[in-house]
Amino acid sequence: MKRNTQIKVFVASFLSLFLFSCQSQDQKEEIKEESFGAAPVKVYKVKKQRISEKLLYTGLIEAWKEINITPDVGGKIVQIHVEEGDRVKQGQLLAELDTRAIRLQLEQAKAGVAVADANYKDAKRNMDRMKRLIKENAVSDQQYEKIELAFEAAEAQLQQALAALNLANHGLDVSLMKAPFSGVVASKNAEVGDVINPMMGGFSTISGVLTLMDFSRVKIEIDVSYQDIIRIKKGQVATLKVAAFPDDIFQGVVSVMNLTADPLTKKFKVKVMADNPDFILRPNTFGEVILEVSTHENALVIPQKAVLDQKYIFLALENSTAERKEVSLGLQNTDMLEIVKGLKEGDLVIVEGNYGLEDGTKIEIKEVIK
Repeated sequence: MKRNTQIKVFVASFLSLFLFSCQSQDQKEEIKEESFGAAPVKVYKVKKQRISEKLLYTGLIEAWKEINITPDVGGKIVQIHVEEGDRVKQGQLLAELDTRAIRLQLEQAKAGVAVADANYKDAKRNMDRMKRLIKENAVSDQQYEKIELAFEAAEAQLQQALAALNLANHGLDVSLMKAPFSGVVASKNAEVGDVINPMMGGFSTISGVLTLMDFSRVKIEIDVSYQDIIRIKKGQVATLKVAAFPDDIFQGVVSVMNLTADPLTKKFKVKVMADNPDFILRPNTFGEVILEVSTHENALVIPQKAVLDQKYIFLALENSTAERKEVSLGLQNTDMLEIVKGLKEGDLVIVEGNYGLEDGTKIEIKEVIK
């Protein structure tokens, strides 16, 4: 009885293995397909639009006007009227040196002019009188020459006194440091009580007493390769972007182009100017310059990430499969590129999930990207 039971168990196991091995190939494929499923993808509908090829460069943003306020004469700073960050008007008094000695020199020069002017007027009267007398032969030539020399000396003394007055006025003028243009005080480089002498090595005219900037406009200098410099023109429109304001675009123009390359870098200097009325762009920060060098209207355009190895894409077909297709590329920028050959308007190009796909792979469209 026990032996019969063992035989029944053996037969049942054998039949189970036989039935399992006889499953059709179609059933196995179905099970395999159910195990892996369709590949999820996102697609982009090909359409015609404008595309521009752009050159991107990074450079340092600078104020279009910057000056270090430094007096022409030495002295002690007695007053600084502004602080860092203050906005000032053209001609506004920013700082001043001790002017007591200069003001005394100015008074002395004024007195000297008054004396010289009086002597000149007296000598001129004598000269006029002598001219009448010489015509009447009432005086000798020697007497005339003596009066003439006295007049010339008085005239020279007056000129000398006026020059001394102008020099004193200039000394007073440059001791009062005024803004040469409207702008912002970028830095204060000295303090009240500091003794400065621009003519000596102890004071650096590079720093000055104050640094004044006008960045209502800004300039940004970039280094351009020879391949790109021939595609850029002076006066060409440029745009400027900064990381702090990624959604803002500032309009500018190419203002300067060097025609010779730097001997070390072999690059060409290009300067772009941009308006900055709201002072959003800040000097001494980095910005990105974008230059459009070529534009095609009504081009078939797709996202950059849709193209693999710069030569093929995957189409999403109506039967939910992917088709690999070779394409020819045209203009490109940072996000999009032009398809010259291989696609038509309305095609659905796979832009996400395309890596690792094969021709004929089952796919499931999760999103159509606009």
